Amino acid sequence: MSSPEILRLSPSRVSEFENCPQLYKYRVIDQLPQPPSLDAERGTLVHTILHDLFESPAIERTPQTAIDLLPSRWRAQLDAKPDLAAMVSDEKEWLDRAQSLIQTYFTLENPTTFEATHRELHLENDFDSNIYLHGYVDRLDVAPSGEVRIIDYKTGKAPKPGWEEKALFQLRVYALLYFKTNNVLPKLLQLIYLGDAKTVKNSPTLSDLEATEKILKRVARDIFSSTEKDYWPPKPSRLCDWCYFKNICPAHTD
Repeated sequence: MSSPEILRLSPSRVSEFENCPQLYKYRVIDQLPQPPSLDAERGTLVHTILHDLFESPAIERTPQTAIDLLPSRWRAQLDAKPDLAAMVSDEKEWLDRAQSLIQTYFTLENPTTFEATHRELHLENDFDSNIYLHGYVDRLDVAPSGEVRIIDYKTGKAPKPGWEEKALFQLRVYALLYFKTNNVLPKLLQLIYLGDAKTVKNSPTLSDLEATEKILKRVARDIFSSTEKDYWPPKPSRLCDWCYFKNICPAHTD
């Protein structure tokens, strides 16, 4: 099997490969279908509402404005993915949980005090002659002074102490992409965890971005090697219990 001409890399693809090359193969190489994840769909709904909240004038960016968006945005999501309706056994409970996550957001930020310069910003770079790196940033704020803040919303809980670096990798990739495009080093990276009302913050350095670039190039080399050899070793872990492909994975069927 020959290597692909262009490798498309994103933070999520890098994490998939690092966590389990076999899962990467199922999703990216084989493109096997899998049903929607309810947790992921709830995350999509909350992200959509926080995105659309900034369409309102600053003074109207209140918890009630966000909650009022919930029914219409949920209907739009159901229209796009009709199968979701059957998966949500208790719609009231589903929407109540989403509403709780939205309300938690307002305990961590006051969106009436700033403007979101970019939302769902697509960053991209031809990282190498055969590597295309890209990602979508939930929110990127540019202060009047020119300082840049990269924000990512998470509907789960914050990582346990000692695991923050792994969580920050995604935002460091975004910071690297922004730096390569604009020659501006972001001032602050911030993960907002709505599951437990916590934040993880980091001020990246050029050394951090260089280290991130090295990781990306190493992972790219490993993916090219796996593609060339058609070798995708599974990495069994506790995550296997949540993997849709467990029943066909060689780690669990041999």
